[in-house]
Amino acid sequence: MTDRRTFLIGSGLVAGAALSSTPAHASSGGYQWLAGDHHIHTQYSNDAMYPVATQVERAARHGLSWLTITDHGNVPFAKYSVTPLVADIAAARRAHPDVLVFTGLEWNIPAGEHTTLMLAPGRNEGSLLQEFVTRFDARVNGTRDGTPANEAIAVQALKFLQNAVATGRIADALVLPNHPSRLGINSPQETRAWRDTAPGIVIGMEGAPGHQAAGLPAPGMARGRGLYDSAPGKFSFPGYPAESYRTWGGFDWAAATVGGLWDSLLAEGKPWWITTTSDGHQGCGDWVKNPVDRLDQQSYDEIPYDGEGHTFATTGRFPDPVNAGRPVVEYSSFPPGAYNKTWVGVTRCGHGEVMRAMRAGRMWVCLGDLVAGLDVRLRGPHGQGAVMGGTLRARRGDVVEVVVRVDLADRPNFAGFVPKLARVDLIVGGITGPASDRSVFHTPATEVVRSWDVGQRTGTVELVHRITVDGPFYVRVRGTDGKRGSVGYHGAAVDPAGPALDVVGKADPWEDLWFYSNPVFAAVSR
Repeated sequence: MTDRRTFLIGSGLVAGAALSSTPAHASSGGYQWLAGDHHIHTQYSNDAMYPVATQVERAARHGLSWLTITDHGNVPFAKYSVTPLVADIAAARRAHPDVLVFTGLEWNIPAGEHTTLMLAPGRNEGSLLQEFVTRFDARVNGTRDGTPANEAIAVQALKFLQNAVATGRIADALVLPNHPSRLGINSPQETRAWRDTAPGIVIGMEGAPGHQAAGLPAPGMARGRGLYDSAPGKFSFPGYPAESYRTWGGFDWAAATVGGLWDSLLAEGKPWWITTTSDGHQGCGDWVKNPVDRLDQQSYDEIPYDGEGHTFATTGRFPDPVNAGRPVVEYSSFPPGAYNKTWVGVTRCGHGEVMRAMRAGRMWVCLGDLVAGLDVRLRGPHGQGAVMGGTLRARRGDVVEVVVRVDLADRPNFAGFVPKLARVDLIVGGITGPASDRSVFHTPATEVVRSWDVGQRTGTVELVHRITVDGPFYVRVRGTDGKRGSVGYHGAAVDPAGPALDVVGKADPWEDLWFYSNPVFAAVSR
């Protein structure tokens, strides 16, 4: 049994937990690092409750400098929600000029999973969103089934976005599949097709999902972290193992597995970045609820919310939340920024700069504010260097250095304690070129090559590893609090101490913290 204080710490319901544990801006490696979240819901979603302004305020309170509002695509949203949503976002930008708010959509990509669509601000953002959700959302146009015809419509939708950016209708657009392995319906070949159809728009995936509070044991929701507790369905990719339907240390199996799907994509030498988000529908421990929510984890979009019989289905919007009479500890999300943060390295603040940095791969992700800052780069023998997302050019036989700088946590996180970094792992993978089999989700050329135990508790840790170049490769790092771990999915020779599979209903996210960098590439000059 979980005692009351332990559970309250796990849910963030401790004194002082409502304050941000990290600053929204941090400087490191010549960049200003902005924490953000590209996957947040509001009262314009059929399973959420907060106004846009409230979500922006909550995100800022918990250390975020940028966020994307991504309400669910569906018929009521397409029919009623877009115009008032865009107006609310514009008002939030005026009220919070220190927070970069993006218009977006949690797009039901035809034949696939939920997916973030993130749009740059501009006079056409509303009209483009309206056209896009009406024409291309699978819940609107009936293209959810994993058929070749529906897969082709997903490709058509990505070409539409690509053309909208190329013609200047919208300044920029990014697409990132969310919780990619949760239902097993994003096949490796679909993922590659999306990437190759619209490179620079489809830039990566949610490597660590939101809904992390769902794993808290009773009286919490007692489900899987990230709501990863499903089994294969009719349209799931048959090659995925049972383990892929669970998170590993809070991360999607595709990202957590050394030598897995993420590495197989990177081994092609093409960009594919990871992020983390809150998927913020509510917040574990919040004292409010949707006016029609019975707190029974059932759908409530058809329930009338007033005496005139209005429902979400007939208006595309819920009224503001009401007092729940107690802290609702069975909510599955944490507030935006309270647990999941995606850090983006920019040279100046701005919506366009954030999107360009994301496209460039200058991002790292952190759970529970395990660390306060991270810089990973490759340094060549003549002083040349490359940062996360970049490429170092070197010659065969050169000795290059992997330089990792970690700013250790120095203040309590949302749960009320100062996390302690226990270990940092360096992962190196060979670049083998385009996959001849586009359904492959394993590369044997990637492994953990070095681990550093971290005993230091304050300040900055610098770690250096030397590599003799004998071909193109990439490096990435991860770090852990060391409280849970196991031999990796592909064995101890590949990953001797990786994240452990999360047990449904028994996964306290605060007792299993990790950070992951995005990769740095090395190319061989002739």
